[in-house]
Amino acid sequence: MAHSRLSFCTPPVNSYELFIGLRYTRSRQRTRFISVISLISIVGIALGMTVLITVLSVFNGFQREVRTRMLSAVAHIQVSGINDTLADWPKVAELVKTNPEVIAVAPYVSAQGLLTSGGNVRGAFLRGVVPELEDTVDDLGRNMRRGQLSALKPGEFSIILGEPLARALGVVPGDVIVLVAPQGTVTPAGVVPRLRQFTVVGTFNVGHYEIDSTLALVHMEDAQRLYRLGDLVSGIRLKLDDLFRAPAVARDLQRILPPNLTAIDWTRMNATYFRAVDLEKRMMSLLLFFIIAIAAFNLVSSLFMVVKEKNADIAILRTLGASPGGVMRVFMIQGTIIGVVGVFFGIVFGVLGALNVDVIVGFVEHVFGFKFLPVDVYQISDLPSELRESDVIVTAVIAFTLSTLATIYPSWRASKVNPAEALRYE
Repeated sequence: MAHSRLSFCTPPVNSYELFIGLRYTRSRQRTRFISVISLISIVGIALGMTVLITVLSVFNGFQREVRTRMLSAVAHIQVSGINDTLADWPKVAELVKTNPEVIAVAPYVSAQGLLTSGGNVRGAFLRGVVPELEDTVDDLGRNMRRGQLSALKPGEFSIILGEPLARALGVVPGDVIVLVAPQGTVTPAGVVPRLRQFTVVGTFNVGHYEIDSTLALVHMEDAQRLYRLGDLVSGIRLKLDDLFRAPAVARDLQRILPPNLTAIDWTRMNATYFRAVDLEKRMMSLLLFFIIAIAAFNLVSSLFMVVKEKNADIAILRTLGASPGGVMRVFMIQGTIIGVVGVFFGIVFGVLGALNVDVIVGFVEHVFGFKFLPVDVYQISDLPSELRESDVIVTAVIAFTLSTLATIYPSWRASKVNPAEALRYE
């Protein structure tokens, strides 16, 4: 009769592990410290996931901001020849346009020089452009602070500077500066530097300090005349329909281009920088994963104490016919439920944190009275954030895996409890 009542009151065969595991999770522990440890485990997993998802989103936001600002002045792909010279660029432009992903092409002349004004001297990267074509391959025209890109006229020797470069030279639109070309003119008295006066007609600011402080724009024909290139250019710059397809498109173009021409995409032109940012992101992620690992370690401690408290229950289950594997599953279910709860709250608060980083940072700045990102230094007024589904999924899977693995050893120890020893003093 006792056996029949037990069969009637309990769930179907092979489901008692889930039933008991759920009961143990909901029940109040006799030792309050065990409940506190379990709560700490949940909070630790949730906190680790929240911080990790938020930090990864901020890293993604920074990468997006820098990429956007950098690509305001950098082409998706550049095609150039040996010694950075390219002849008959219109023919090459027609060739690359046969690729349907190329939506715009513009020639350029790239050179270096010294800019001087009133005793101020700065090195600069000079880019000769055709204004109406340049506007189709980058956003420099939309980042003009003074003047217009169309103010560059052939034969007038006008120049547009980045705002930091203009400030360093102490010039404003309308002022005259002198460009010293490194290629000198050979005379009987020796090599004489080639000098040319340019009139400043505008300034730009793309928000990337290295570009803004070193880049100067002139008309392509003026650059060709100054550097005695004739009809040669340094190369052509391409804009694609999808910038993330640049490496693949560059490989496709390389197959159809003559052997003396090279196609380089924006990821290779800035490979060192993007590798550094990616390495920082990976190392930060690794460090933050230790928070989740510590929470999983707390889960091990919690389950060990639960097993110790439930020794009598385990012995009774064994005498009623529960197998060691069944006992092990009971405690694995209990630990897994704790992990699932922690992962759930980690996802919720992590997503909320990533979507409201600017609000959180604004509150912290108001309370403590300091700025995380001074605008004059970083050129960014708000902390950028970009939440990616892949980051949330990977974080959740790793957190759940760690919490599940943490239940194995304590559960295995529970399955090894000797019923006779456990019931001796009960």
